[in-house]
Amino acid sequence: MEQHHEPWLTAFFNDHLAGAGNTLLGLIGEHAHNPDRPWSIPVSMELVVGLVMVALFAWLRPRLSVDKPGKMQHLFEIVYGFLKGQSEDQIGHHGSRYVYFFGTLFFFILFANLLGSIPTFESPTMFPEVPLGCALAAFGYYNYVGMRANGVGKYLAHFAGPMPLMAPLMIPIEIVSHLARPMSLTIRLFANMYAGEQVTMVFLGLTYLVMPTIFMGLHVFVSFLQAYIFTLLTMMYVAGAVAHDEH
Repeated sequence: MEQHHEPWLTAFFNDHLAGAGNTLLGLIGEHAHNPDRPWSIPVSMELVVGLVMVALFAWLRPRLSVDKPGKMQHLFEIVYGFLKGQSEDQIGHHGSRYVYFFGTLFFFILFANLLGSIPTFESPTMFPEVPLGCALAAFGYYNYVGMRANGVGKYLAHFAGPMPLMAPLMIPIEIVSHLARPMSLTIRLFANMYAGEQVTMVFLGLTYLVMPTIFMGLHVFVSFLQAYIFTLLTMMYVAGAVAHDEH
């Protein structure tokens, strides 16, 4: 992948908070390739996304009202209702118990995707490590809820398939299938966001009025679409994990 120009925010972190960055890396047993500039672009952009989410929901929480809901509350109620409906369609009437994870995943990916539409910022999801982190979170979550719903023994037993004689064949197939899911989620999100970012930047460099508006609108549409697809696939994985006992 080509080298990215360091945005002003990443440069600010590296110029003024290099010590904090090295300390954080040391806590997880890592070391920066360049100790003078330990902050990477995706990490600094993820911090922006996290701060925006915390600030937005902290601002919204005390303003929630049953009698006089505001426009922002209406918007988030629509999104919540949509995610809840989708989770119940995929998982069943118990799907609403998982909507909090789905909502967190959806909003994080959405805001991360949209960040690239703001000048001088970049979408952290156009760097493979960020989609990979989201994919691993989804992978760990659906396996966890599957074990909690069915018990560890019953959950692991589904890897052997319905026929004991087929177990030697089914177990490796199921393992490979499950391990391929994080890779599939990662590549799908990263490839679409990276390609969309490159196409947008090319046309922004060629034209200055009508075409940039069109491609920025396309970028916003792709941002919503990719956040939805990632969340929907996670719902499907959770549905398969918690339904094994019924099958």
